[in-house]
Amino acid sequence: QVQLAESGGGLVQAGGSLRLSCAASGSIVSMNEMGWYRQAPGKQRELVAIVTSGGSTNYADSLKGRFTISRGNTKNTIYLQMNSLKPEDTAVYYCKGIYTTGYSPIKFQQWGPGTQVTVSP
Repeated sequence: QVQLAESGGGLVQAGGSLRLSCAASGSIVSMNEMGWYRQAPGKQRELVAIVTSGGSTNYADSLKGRFTISRGNTKNTIYLQMNSLKPEDTAVYYCKGIYTTGYSPIKFQQWGPGTQVTVSP
């Protein structure tokens, strides 16, 4: 029932910017953590940035300073502002949430389907 949906990906010239959005919907009582990950063709999925329920953030060292994760005013929504994009940023970007529902104290993990980001030289 819980779904995450990303948006905002596309094709951009090197040096440009994109803003990704992720909205979670469904039977979510508490979203403990949300984050962005990316996976390039032939590569393993890697962490981009996460934000906790307390508002603290963590970034991949190589991306800190160019990418910014933030939470929206609407519940269970996050954004990823990507500036000074490079061709090596080309990947499918995925949103992930860790949450609990009103039916069980068990924590669940859910991934969005991903959004393609392509940076041309």
